Amino acid sequence: MASAPPDFAKATSNPRLMEAALALHDNRLSDAEPLLRAHLKADPFDVAAVRMLAELAGRIGRMADAETLLRRALELSPGFGAARANLATVLYRTNRAGEAIAELDQLARADPGHEGYANLRAAALGQIGEYGEALSLYEQVLERFPDQPKLWMSYGHTLKTVGRQGDGIAAYRRALDVAPGLGEVWWSLANLKTVRFDDSDLAAMESQVARDDVSDDDRLHLHFALGKAYEDAAQYALSFSHYADGNRIRAAQNGYDPDDTSAHVDRCIALFTPDYFAAREGEGCDAPDPVFILGMPRAGSTLIEQILASHSQVEGTMELPDIPALFAGLGGGASWSDRLAVMSGEERRALGADFLRRTQIQRKSGKPFFIDKLPNNWMQIGFILSILPNARIIDARRDPMDCCFSNFKQHFAKGQGFSYTLDGLGRYYHDYVRLMDHFDAALPGRIVRVIHEDLLDDPDRGIRGLLAALDLPFEADCLSFHENDRAVRTASSEQVRRPINRDGVGLWRPYEEWLGPLRDALGDLAI
Repeated sequence: MASAPPDFAKATSNPRLMEAALALHDNRLSDAEPLLRAHLKADPFDVAAVRMLAELAGRIGRMADAETLLRRALELSPGFGAARANLATVLYRTNRAGEAIAELDQLARADPGHEGYANLRAAALGQIGEYGEALSLYEQVLERFPDQPKLWMSYGHTLKTVGRQGDGIAAYRRALDVAPGLGEVWWSLANLKTVRFDDSDLAAMESQVARDDVSDDDRLHLHFALGKAYEDAAQYALSFSHYADGNRIRAAQNGYDPDDTSAHVDRCIALFTPDYFAAREGEGCDAPDPVFILGMPRAGSTLIEQILASHSQVEGTMELPDIPALFAGLGGGASWSDRLAVMSGEERRALGADFLRRTQIQRKSGKPFFIDKLPNNWMQIGFILSILPNARIIDARRDPMDCCFSNFKQHFAKGQGFSYTLDGLGRYYHDYVRLMDHFDAALPGRIVRVIHEDLLDDPDRGIRGLLAALDLPFEADCLSFHENDRAVRTASSEQVRRPINRDGVGLWRPYEEWLGPLRDALGDLAI
């Protein structure tokens, strides 16, 4: 039988623990941590303190530590619902949705009407592509809690993903009725790319962004949405000003250092030589299932995915987190290259098999091939080919000025810290091309390159050439990819539901006078 939840009133009567709780509340983490550790040294069985230390670990990104602490709390007190809910959140945030759902199912049995558990379960279902069940769950929760703007927003995200754009817009508008200052909702509307804001929308956003009490998160989302609104109105100076303000806030939050990317590329070039691959030929996991579409974000990868996912042998999934997670397991800093250099063939085979195991939850159709379209996997091409030597790799390449400026206009939920400064964007693109050039020389013809503008100019030829390069037979459905009703989670979800067009070509040109830092950083790659 599960033990009873701890007596929190008693647990928090300790002055040191109360002081730690206040420090956590005020986000004074450097004050909270020594207090919690001292308390737990004196009383290692205080599950309230264990949970608080787990929360602190989660806030600073130490998710493995947070998970360990929460499992310890549940070992001490299996009925500690708050700790189990925290554990489900950690599992969800580390892309282990199946495990998160199992924890949430336990919580739901004890409290079937809990709004927060249902919301997190719906998000986790979406993470593994179970969109129908996620929508049903959102609808049940919203029927009971109709005035929760973030629930309406999450519901709108899922509706957009499955192609129900009108319903998604209505859900976003419902969220704004409840919380007109919720910047992420305004940006979600702008991020549909097909929505045009009217004068009342502009006035509403301008009034919200001018408030003194707007959070940085809401403010930056409002700036990005206003940048899109003024771009649509051809008011480019105002548009760029808002894009720049939004990027300035986000850049200050994420602390991206372009030198880290350059150093990583240097290490890749040094390690992944022709001799490296020749010495390891025939090793690794020989499964041919994965098709990696990688490169810069906003380079046309979703279009390529939509084309290939219209083929009877290829399943489209989403931007999968598994290669970065496996790569991170090699160690931080420069240690990954030392680890790969001495890794046995059996170890590489096991890592490749682990990738297939981890991604199996995303495969719904039984097709022989599946797509992972995480753009940032370009940084792990050498790792991919070390563990999955038969994987297909596609480099989605777009005009550098168009691609980089499209990134500057795009607020990403996570993972693209390079995109918030113009010079950082140029340097990142330069490093990306530098590494791709290296692999073209080290493994000639191994990477299939799709130039976005060439595909737009002659879709029939481009699609036939792509299929041939992947050893896939031609299928006419790939030419009518826009009729495919599969779920699409990226910012291009609505664009790939239309026939190929050139709407996105040259969009940087009206902003040229402000893009000097980008052009300088791109150097000879700029047009």
